[in-house]
Amino acid sequence: MRSAIEGARTLAQLDDLSRQIWQAHASQAVTDAEAQGLAELLHDRRSTIREAVVPVGIPLGRVTLFPPKRFQRAPERSVAIERRRRLACSGPMPPALASRFTAGQLAVLRIVGDEVARNGACGLPVDAIAARAGVSRRLAQAAIRLAEGDGLLTIQERRHQGRKNDPNVLRIISREWLQWLRRGGRSAAPALLGSIGCKNLHPTDKGDPQRQVVETAPSKGCRRAAVDLGRSDPVRILASGRTGRAMR
Repeated sequence: MRSAIEGARTLAQLDDLSRQIWQAHASQAVTDAEAQGLAELLHDRRSTIREAVVPVGIPLGRVTLFPPKRFQRAPERSVAIERRRRLACSGPMPPALASRFTAGQLAVLRIVGDEVARNGACGLPVDAIAARAGVSRRLAQAAIRLAEGDGLLTIQERRHQGRKNDPNVLRIISREWLQWLRRGGRSAAPALLGSIGCKNLHPTDKGDPQRQVVETAPSKGCRRAAVDLGRSDPVRILASGRTGRAMR
């Protein structure tokens, strides 16, 4: 049995020898001391074989077949900051919901909202969302998790055992946010304000600003003003403080 253990070349052979040892111990063909010695020898041999095993296709010092992740960086930081601020100020969600997030997080949620409005769900990778929003990958992940914690959206993970996972699918479940997206990101306030108020007038003053004429009599209609024009001359007050008659 010792020679068989020392001559084993694979872990499967050692497992088979381990079963034989304990079966012999159960049938009392091997004593306790002999079984313990064979088990220690088998353990040492198993450690030696495992150290000599080199995973196929995996470089030395790596524990996975997939290439290492490359951290993305914007070519120009000022451009990324400007894009982030522009997206955050474009009204990605209602003001009551937007007040919970920072500018970078709002930029991420703007990208998610645009994809949901266009396709019904957002299936973009996190790297793509972060690149479009002008933020880092970690900030994009934090913004999505924060929105999920507030009950604004759901995250569907698509894991695959033995191969690369698919990007998560994001779906908006907030009724207020969905209604905002259906309106195109516009509030109802401008529509209400447009129907209330007076007509804006832009008069042109061609006279001397130091001698502006101020009417002392109340304004009248066109017909009555024409009748009164022939009866009497209204007294007008000049801006300089002097009084005078209106010229005919």
